[in-house]
Amino acid sequence: MASWWDGFELWLTGLSFVPQSALVLVVLVPLCGGVAWLLDRVIAGAFAVVGRREPVSPAPDPEDC
Repeated sequence: MASWWDGFELWLTGLSFVPQSALVLVVLVPLCGGVAWLLDRVIAGAFAVVGRREPVSPAPDPEDC
């Protein structure tokens, strides 16, 4: 596994800036979004267990526009 990772790291660092950035964005944006969603669900579940739920937001008033 370490050998594979070393080869991948060398390949990635050998790319120019634009492909590196594109590859990192393609991988990290969905990964970070998934981790954020998962943390949101876990924290909301923990708050529900201890009795703290999200407040219900009132319906928007059409005259506020």
